[in-house]
Amino acid sequence: MRFSPTFLDEIRDRVPISSVIGTRVSWDRRKTNASRGDWWACCPFHGEKSPSFHCEDKKGRYHCFGCGVTGDHFRFLTELDGMSFPEAVEKIADMAGVPMPVRDAQEERRERERASLHDVMELATVFFEERLQSADGARARAYLRERGLTPATQKAFRLGFAPESRNALKEHLASKGVAKEQIEACGLVRHGDDIPVSYDYFRDRIMFPIPDSRGRIIAFGGRAMSADALAKYMNSPETELFHKGNVLYNFARARRSLQKGGAVIQVEGYMDVIALAQAGFDNAVAPLGTALTENQLELLWRMSPEPILCFDGDQAGLKAAWRAADLALPAIQPGRSVRFALMPEGQDPDDLVKAEGAEGFRKVLADARPLADLLWMRETAGGVFETPERRAELEKTLRELTGRIRDESVRFHYQQEMRERVQTFFGSRRDGGRRDQQGNRGGGAGWQGRGGFNQNGRTQAGRLAVSESLARTALVKRAGGVMPLREAVMVVTLVNHPMLAEEFFDEVEALDLSHKELRHVLAVLIDVLAHQAGHDRAAVLAAIDAGGLGSVWERGFEHVNRAGHWPAMEQAALDDAREAFLQALQLHKGARTIQSELKAAEVALATEPTEENYRHLVEVQAQFRDLQAAEALIEGFGVLSGRVDRS
Repeated sequence: MRFSPTFLDEIRDRVPISSVIGTRVSWDRRKTNASRGDWWACCPFHGEKSPSFHCEDKKGRYHCFGCGVTGDHFRFLTELDGMSFPEAVEKIADMAGVPMPVRDAQEERRERERASLHDVMELATVFFEERLQSADGARARAYLRERGLTPATQKAFRLGFAPESRNALKEHLASKGVAKEQIEACGLVRHGDDIPVSYDYFRDRIMFPIPDSRGRIIAFGGRAMSADALAKYMNSPETELFHKGNVLYNFARARRSLQKGGAVIQVEGYMDVIALAQAGFDNAVAPLGTALTENQLELLWRMSPEPILCFDGDQAGLKAAWRAADLALPAIQPGRSVRFALMPEGQDPDDLVKAEGAEGFRKVLADARPLADLLWMRETAGGVFETPERRAELEKTLRELTGRIRDESVRFHYQQEMRERVQTFFGSRRDGGRRDQQGNRGGGAGWQGRGGFNQNGRTQAGRLAVSESLARTALVKRAGGVMPLREAVMVVTLVNHPMLAEEFFDEVEALDLSHKELRHVLAVLIDVLAHQAGHDRAAVLAAIDAGGLGSVWERGFEHVNRAGHWPAMEQAALDDAREAFLQALQLHKGARTIQSELKAAEVALATEPTEENYRHLVEVQAQFRDLQAAEALIEGFGVLSGRVDRS
């Protein structure tokens, strides 16, 4: 019986190869990394004392570095157990819970037809590639140059151009002997009972071929050249070959790149994937113009246990991140989760690598936040929890949210994590963080902690959640945003009030900023103070412009202005500016110190996993969350009623 490649791929993908091989070998505990799907054992094909037999779930392959045997699920069973190929297929199908296909002459005929449709799609791809290099494609080539895509990148992704013609592709394929029914089955023309004469589906568009997991072209995406086009981006319709919700753009190329290690990165569009590949990130994929689906998420997990989901840093990007979090939450398991990275507001990956190169995007990836952080931020953003009822509602929401996790062990740890966050968020300082006999943090009468009231009756940090816009800014900042808000606040305050820089000159001169361009602006300010008399803001701004840092000042000013930090503005009274600057300075120093302590505590626990080191890490983590909450409150101080003049 002949098995379709689709069926074989399905059962292989459903069963980790380690599950097949693990019934015949004992995995070596020292070399094996189960969470990464990386397994080592003594080879079952030849006698050996040290493990040289290796298999990877991600690749679905095994290899022995001793005797050289290599293969997949089926070959392991046929060569080691002497099964016939159909017997091996039946065993894997049984493990996958997939029924064996019944011999179906019609299905075999459809399989042959699908193979011929791949040939048609290849002919169309070559046609579009040739048209891009022809006179017809001059405008498209110019556009791609403007977007910064090199000829080598265009060739690697097989970019093309569909001419502004109703019949160019259809007539070309017909001249190659392709039948009308095949052209229609590939979704290359619009046709139907209400269309007397079919016509090309893509016209006057830059073409992005969409490969399947084997690299065969199964569909196209088209970017309109005309500004008047009804749809800027358009994908092929659903066909026998193409089901949009089951495909990730650049899947095959990204999977190959992951053989070197790393995590797959999901971005939002074709151009983001291509720009990142040109910058050296071959491990990026994208859904095809829609929200991430369950099948696409499974594809991501097939490539790496903790994919990074990267979204634009605007409101739409944040909402897309929320949807992806809800999609992933029920399916997470030990060793299988997701992380989230939001781009700086107003930028996508394509913009960022153009502006800051690969290093700018690496910063975004390095500080990607775990799923638990994103869920906590969403549920607390914009909320004010000044009453017991509202606090109880938050706890109920978090219980219901974590209750959706299907894996019992992960669900337990998420519920424990959220309880601890709630206790820290509303916990009492009076008892010094002591726990009662049940292990809960104290929070009894008096209620003087972060969630309580001070002597003036004002709500303190714990019950006032971060505003949604501020939460978004905080996540962008922690995701390696171009300009950390706190640092921008300090520099903008000092430039608008140079007398403060003079007053706290030693502190300003020793200020440790992580953002390179803000350090340059600060250096200009210090130089002006050192060589010019008086405290002239205009002179500082002139020196900033003369140093080529005017655009940095503009970005910093807008960042602070959008966040509503009015004490940093020129119109603020000097006393207000001084108080706000000192608060930001204190937080900045505290953050640097606590980050160093947190890193040291993590290293100590990893080196010597004792109960004492564990308790110390928990304490430092609690201090870190305290600092974040205090920072959120201070960053939220005062909101501008409108934008102000930056000059």
